Amino acid sequence: MFQSITSQINGSSSLLSYLGIVLGVTSIASVLSWRWWKGKETYKSLQSLPSPPQYWVLGNLPQILAAVKQKKLFQQFFDWSQQLGPMYVIWNGRTPIVILSKPKVIEDTIINGMKDGSLIRSKQLRQAWNDISGSIMLGETATEWQWRRQAWNPEFSSSNISKYLEIISQACEQVIETLKQVASPKEVEVDPLFVELTMRVISSFVLGIPVDRNSTSQEGHPLEVSKVYEAMSIVGYRFLRQATGEKRWMKYLPTQNSRDYWAARRYLTEFLTPRVDLALQMREQNQTDFPQVSSLFRESMLVKVAAKEPKYDRETLISESIELLIAGTDTTAHTLSFALGELSLNQRVFQQARDIVDQAWEKQSGINLKNLKELAYIRAIIKETLRLYSVASGSTSLEAQRDTLIEGTVIPRGTRVSWSMLAAGRDPEVYANPEEFLPERWLDKNKETSSLPMIDFGSGSHRCLGEHLSMLEGTMMLALLVRHFDWELVNGRSSLEQLQQNLLIYPSDRMPVRFRGRN
Repeated sequence: MFQSITSQINGSSSLLSYLGIVLGVTSIASVLSWRWWKGKETYKSLQSLPSPPQYWVLGNLPQILAAVKQKKLFQQFFDWSQQLGPMYVIWNGRTPIVILSKPKVIEDTIINGMKDGSLIRSKQLRQAWNDISGSIMLGETATEWQWRRQAWNPEFSSSNISKYLEIISQACEQVIETLKQVASPKEVEVDPLFVELTMRVISSFVLGIPVDRNSTSQEGHPLEVSKVYEAMSIVGYRFLRQATGEKRWMKYLPTQNSRDYWAARRYLTEFLTPRVDLALQMREQNQTDFPQVSSLFRESMLVKVAAKEPKYDRETLISESIELLIAGTDTTAHTLSFALGELSLNQRVFQQARDIVDQAWEKQSGINLKNLKELAYIRAIIKETLRLYSVASGSTSLEAQRDTLIEGTVIPRGTRVSWSMLAAGRDPEVYANPEEFLPERWLDKNKETSSLPMIDFGSGSHRCLGEHLSMLEGTMMLALLVRHFDWELVNGRSSLEQLQQNLLIYPSDRMPVRFRGRN
């Protein structure tokens, strides 16, 4: 009898377990179905837009993550723009991202959307920016962004940056001397050379570190370019992974990526802390003439911003300094590499640039503030390079705060809006002969070309803080190079076609070049 009762109990338990499993699966399926239906209704207006093939539930997330792993996210967006047109939607799981590639549409969307509050920097990207090392300007919005921007704006103004021309010139001359010491026809990878140039310049401006490799700085650790750059690349690549779906908590897992991230973050913090602490000490004691500090450090942006903005503390100044080091290094360095590549393959442009530099040089026996204005063609070369190789392509996006209209399509609240700068720069309706390297298009005075959109530095109140520095630095470096050297690409056009991306886009082969001293 007891065996009969036991078997009945066991049978009932098995039935209950089975029913529990069925109910659990049914509940999960119901929740997923409800979310799918709700999402479909919410984003109904986006169904009219073209979209790449999707995976069930995951949407386009597998393609996005694969592109990030291959360091080709910018290329994936560009390829989709070529296939699907100037406005399409991709799905990061259940989250839609509208991708734009019409220059004027991108510009108007950024300016008008951020002005009227219908679009703000997306929450996911703001979290990714702030997770690099702490709260930074790029990761904030509204008043938290405003006080930071107001603190740094005067330091990066055109008039203030012009005061640093001597430092920029000294750093560029170091590059020229390095190249002169290379026995022809030895190959030189110019991308690391330009990384050192731009890192030394931004470190001098922000941190008061001498650009001269042989000079020491008593305020803190020496600038070891390769180590700082490796750490910056690691935290930058982690930003890209997190911005495209990697969860914030994954940095705590015992993986190699996590160990690399924490080691990089620790190194950058230790490098910056002594100078940040000294700047804060000067603020607290209301002194700017500490006997133990150099005049270069005393006049650095770090000291000036710390003195005038009490909201900055040690953590936020360290984080902001890391942000400025990253933004001030890769952008100009990689743009210079691509410019050298295009000049090598376009001898007409190269010769015209040389003639203009020679004329300016002979008037003043060099390049200075007086004759920089005569180098408009060199600045046009930089703009044309940015049009074709927008190094920051895909590194930011906005999020709709309410239903808004873009090109006649209702963009529902919660939709992210991003853009492919590589596709935008090749729009034949805006840029005639888009595949040709034509700096003249930025100098033409006729009505059709005088209003060409230049959106690689952003638009509106959030326009790139370092635009003036980048243009001045790039102009000086290119002018000196065409004055002193001839060169050719070791790998030909391949150097301009094989690209990768950590946070920003760079040449995969680091742009090897053969230089010859000018006859």
